[in-house]
Amino acid sequence: MPLSAAQRTIVDNPSRYKIAVCGRRFGKTFMLRREICKAASEPNKLVFAIYPTYRQGKQVLWESLKGKLLDLRWVRKINESDLHIDLVNGSRIAIRGSDNYNSIRGVGLDAVFFDEFAMMDPRVWTEAVRPALADRQGTAMFAGTPDGRAGWAYDLWTWAKDKRDWARFTFSTLDGGNVAPEEILLAQEQMGEREFRQEMMASWESFSGLVYYNFTDANILDKPDPGTGALHIGMDFNLDPLAATIGVRTKTGMFIFDEIEIHGGNTYEAVQEIKTRYPNRMYIVYPDSSGAQRRTSSTTTDHTILRNAGFDVRVGRTNPRIRDRVNSVNQLLRNARGESNLFVAPRCKKLIECLNKQTYKQGTNLPEKGTYDHMLDSLGYAVYANFPLKIERNTAQEPQRWGVAVAG
Repeated sequence: MPLSAAQRTIVDNPSRYKIAVCGRRFGKTFMLRREICKAASEPNKLVFAIYPTYRQGKQVLWESLKGKLLDLRWVRKINESDLHIDLVNGSRIAIRGSDNYNSIRGVGLDAVFFDEFAMMDPRVWTEAVRPALADRQGTAMFAGTPDGRAGWAYDLWTWAKDKRDWARFTFSTLDGGNVAPEEILLAQEQMGEREFRQEMMASWESFSGLVYYNFTDANILDKPDPGTGALHIGMDFNLDPLAATIGVRTKTGMFIFDEIEIHGGNTYEAVQEIKTRYPNRMYIVYPDSSGAQRRTSSTTTDHTILRNAGFDVRVGRTNPRIRDRVNSVNQLLRNARGESNLFVAPRCKKLIECLNKQTYKQGTNLPEKGTYDHMLDSLGYAVYANFPLKIERNTAQEPQRWGVAVAG
């Protein structure tokens, strides 16, 4: 059976490392088996196929791989207990499970093929396989279906963009040529929207437990600072780290094009960094309300530091409720009509990571504290101040609103 056009696009790419994110029944196993045989066709090569478990590798690949190599008359010896095949040209192909990645240590590898890599421990790559490729300058291919944005597979996918020697591919189930269009339509009727996009369309989806579930790649906009107009800055006063998001207000929403994260820093340093990056601008800042009491130094408050530096400080006596901030951000990311009005530049790597990974504390509707909340708090202060969406409730005090400068 020949390769489909999509499969051919992947295998013909000359990059040393490839990531193929594909829908179910795309034909990953057929493509991998072909490439495994191709890599072992050169003499004295050691080629590994790695699956989430040893058992899975045996079930998915072993029999078809043996049959293919026997048909080619390449086989010298088959080891059923260790799942490796020695070829007449001196090469060896072995199947391994990521659940015992320590067994891979200490060998020099020429080529490695991962199937369903999103289901594996990242250490199989970072601690075992990548070092094993070094002396032979070996190659690697990662194939699989997405498994949400919270795992290492999405981190690797994101990191590999535009990296030298790396190539990324996304193809749907239909692109593989193995499933009829009418079957795809039937699956679409029977699967949830997010599940269908992930399993059949190979989309990196956000699932339950994620706070900012409306954030997708569609909210990442590769566009620079417009260079004019007021800067709208959300700021969270935390010593490790102090976090700030920087953007502009558009007619319908906001565009965040920069971020600041200072570990062990203070508000003076944040002010200096903002003015250095963006001199001669109007600065509108939406800070943590606690800055009226907390002191960066022994002589003044954080809010006073900002005002003395020429910042227009817009803050209420108390912070808006967490739930209201979250709802405001989610609504701006994508509303009920499917419209997106909050965009983030690719350079805001920390903010993007936080939006992708912030989860709720188990059993509550409050986000987990610690790794991701500070940058998101800074974003929430700015978004809520400009586009508040609050749950209806009895309250003695309405949130404060201000006039705002709008970028075209």
